[in-house]
Formats: sequence, structure tokens, C-alpha cells
Amino acid sequence: MTSDLVEDVRAILDSRFEARERAISDSRKAIRAAANGIRALHRSAGDDASELIDESGHLLAGITKALERNPELMSHAVVFDAAKEYAEARITQAVFSESPVPGFTELGLDPVPYLHGLGEAVGEMRRRMLDMLREERLTEAETLLDEMDRIVDLLAEIDYPDGMTNGLRRTTDVSRSLVERSRSDLTATVVQERLRQDLRD
Repeated sequence: MTSDLVEDVRAILDSRFEARERAISDSRKAIRAAANGIRALHRSAGDDASELIDESGHLLAGITKALERNPELMSHAVVFDAAKEYAEARITQAVFSESPVPGFTELGLDPVPYLHGLGEAVGEMRRRMLDMLREERLTEAETLLDEMDRIVDLLAEIDYPDGMTNGLRRTTDVSRSLVERSRSDLTATVVQERLRQDLRD
């Protein structure tokens, strides 16, 4: 073993460590920006939401570029979570604005965190649907429930081992449960509305 070998190893590992630390730091910022963007969407603050979600996307693009020489770090938990949160924010933004839902290639993401983001967007859609029910916007709530159904059906078709999908089956099960609860909430509200209408008549 020579000192040259140690220095060569140190140079490579120092570079990897620097890339890892930057990726972790920027991933946390990306997660925070995307989460705040989703909150802004629920407040109907569209401009603020777009700015925050764009910021998350720029950070994620920077992480991807920084890790080009160390792609194994892309599977780090916090980097995965950043991609998932960004996907969730973009999908939620599209659904709330009644725009086409972007695919993973359009967002520049690996399909696995994208699918997790898709599943978690169902929770944001349920929250929006409950707001619609409180405001008696039943037709819009039913349309949103149909979109939630389509997402769960899509996720159910992705049948691969959890080791390949990072536990997507559990995300799918949670999403399915949210859809069924939402269906029950919508049904109860529709029945109540019909009874109220009958009493008025």
C-alpha cells in the first residue's frame, strides 16, 4: 500500500462526500418548497404555489446534475423523498387547475418516486374534495373522486416486488383506503342533500 493509493482513494471519496452533503441539503430545501407549494394550492394562492413548486424543481434538477458522477446517491432516502414530493406537488397542481397530469418523463423523474408522488397526491385530492363537499359543490367533488379512482387503478397495475418499487404496494393500499373513505363521504353528503331537497319540496 502506497501513500499515492491512499490519496487517490481520498480524492474520490471526498468528491462523493461533497456531492452527498450538497444533495442532502438541497433535497431538504426541495421537499420544503414543494410542501409549501401544496399548502399554497389549498389556499388557492396559485402564483405563490407555482413559484414554490418551480423552486423545488430547480433544486431537484441541480441535485440530479450534481450526482451525474455518483448516480448511486440518487437512491438516498432524502433525495428519493425530494423527487416524490416534487411529483406530488406537480400532480396536485395539475389536478386542481384541471390540466393534464404530467408524466414522469415530462417532470424529468425516475418512475418510482413519481408513482409514490402520484399515490400521495390522492391525499391532497381528498382534502380538496372535502372542501368541495362543505361548499356543496357535489358535481365537482364527484369528478375529483373519479380522478382519484383512476390513479388508484393505475397504481394497482404496477405489480413488481417492493424492493424494486420502494414499497409502492403500501402507498397504493393507503390511496385505495382514502378513495373508499372519500366515496363514503360523498355518498353520505348526496343522500343528505336529497333529503334536504325533499323536505324543501
